[in-house]
Amino acid sequence: MSVQESKESPESPESRGGAPDPLEAAAQATRSLHGLSTELTARVPQLLEAMRSVGTGLELHSTLDRICETAAELADARYAAIGVVDTDGPGLSDFVTFGVSTQLARRIGHRPDGKRGLLGALISHPDTVRLADLTKDPRSAGFPAHHPPMKTFLGVPIRVQGEIFGNLYLAEKNGGGEFNDYDVHMVRVLATEAGIAIGNARLYEAATQRERWIDGSVAVTTALLSGGDADDALSVVAEQARRLADSAAGIVMLPAEEGGMEIVAVSADNPATSLGVVIPADSPVVDKLLRGEPVFVDDAASDPRMISRLTSQYGPCMMLPLHSGGRVLGALVTPRARGKRPFTEAERTLATQFASQAALALMMAEAQRDRERLAVFEDRDRIARDLHDLVIQRLFATGMMLEGAQRRSIVPEVRDGVGKAVDELDVTIQEIRTAIFALQQGPAEAPSGLRTRVLREINMAAVPLGFKPAHRFVGPVDTVVGELVGKNLIAALREALSNAFRHADASRIEVLVDSTASLPDGRPGVRLEVADDGVGMPEGGRRSGLRNLRRRAESLGGSSWYGSGIGEDGGGTTLVWEAPL
Repeated sequence: MSVQESKESPESPESRGGAPDPLEAAAQATRSLHGLSTELTARVPQLLEAMRSVGTGLELHSTLDRICETAAELADARYAAIGVVDTDGPGLSDFVTFGVSTQLARRIGHRPDGKRGLLGALISHPDTVRLADLTKDPRSAGFPAHHPPMKTFLGVPIRVQGEIFGNLYLAEKNGGGEFNDYDVHMVRVLATEAGIAIGNARLYEAATQRERWIDGSVAVTTALLSGGDADDALSVVAEQARRLADSAAGIVMLPAEEGGMEIVAVSADNPATSLGVVIPADSPVVDKLLRGEPVFVDDAASDPRMISRLTSQYGPCMMLPLHSGGRVLGALVTPRARGKRPFTEAERTLATQFASQAALALMMAEAQRDRERLAVFEDRDRIARDLHDLVIQRLFATGMMLEGAQRRSIVPEVRDGVGKAVDELDVTIQEIRTAIFALQQGPAEAPSGLRTRVLREINMAAVPLGFKPAHRFVGPVDTVVGELVGKNLIAALREALSNAFRHADASRIEVLVDSTASLPDGRPGVRLEVADDGVGMPEGGRRSGLRNLRRRAESLGGSSWYGSGIGEDGGGTTLVWEAPL
């Protein structure tokens, strides 16, 4: 035999079409207890204590756990659960239980989705339901394997600010009896108080979540405008997005020269597998992103629009364009692992706002770098003019004077010495002209070959150093070293030469680029060595530059370290940077 209670009072706010006041509903439910049995009256203190317990704390999931436990104690039930209705579609977005151990829940496996059976019916018709044997109810769909047996059942809807939040389920009253009218009244009052507590927890969670995303936006803006390395700043964007979205990875993509989008920054457990991958232009997802449209995917592994091999391990995914001022600068991707919960509407909104803030910061950082680059080019032009108009002319005049003195000298040793000095001046003039040419080259004129780019960095460093570092290439560096690795190798060379100039006080520097190197794990790789005969690495000195070099190498699957130099007794420093080909 089964009993169903599903009618609201004709005078209730719901019947008039208005949203019920939770406090008024609680008061009505409590007043309805008057005139009932002494048993119910005796349980009122227990009800009040239960209401006080439910209203304690603001974290949403712990609030749901507390409601389940309190309801089970109040109605003397063995099992309790709350099914949270999915706001984005039919079914349940969460299912919180009490009385089912973790081990048993793991054996049962998949939790109810609320799309069928009795739970699905209660979502479609959120009314109070009391059953003496739920297995005989025509709406019941049975239990999965390993599920504990249940017969007696009580379901009560939970409303938050007039809307259905979910249902509170109780099963298996202790002692083998059925849930009675007293239990129904008690649980109804508790459900009303639970709605108020859940509403407060929701507001607190939304405020906390919004605060976290704002803090993340501030961190990204600060990193992008700090004037540091652009790749490091994009890594900050990826790291913050991964943390805030609670995703398995944070990925930043930029438009690739050959079309499509290239992955340039990754925050994940194994970033090396995806760095440098280009998503082709014919991808439906890339097409939408380049048009400035966000893409939300429920299961990246099975969605036909996701044509990259990288998506096989991911489930829900947000792909947001980084666009500002009518320009699409790139895209931000935050995928979750397969089986994880989908992104809520609030998370999508906050992530979209975060992406917009990051795009604006990217544009501001780009403008700032353009201004700094222009100032550097103007200064380089001035230096080049001074070298050409003043230094070379004076050196040339000095050479002419020395040649005249050489012709007038009658001492052979003096003539030989002056001749050598003139030859040295000629070499010096040629090196200065090479430096002037390097200073006058703009970024658009930079050749693509890695060998030429290394030579350019060496010639550029020769001006502040006062001498030209020696160099050596091993293997076909221009053909076997990829663009991503080559770009990072040049950045590492620039950092190493800058450190040698600022800190080493060296008189000799040797640069080696070896594209036939073998990494410790046996993989083929490219190795950069910059050795000097300077003062060596001081104790307790700053290591930020070395950390940047190590992070660049590790992001590609390589490594970086330093050792003794090429001075006497190993004086100076040798910096080694290597990455797989």
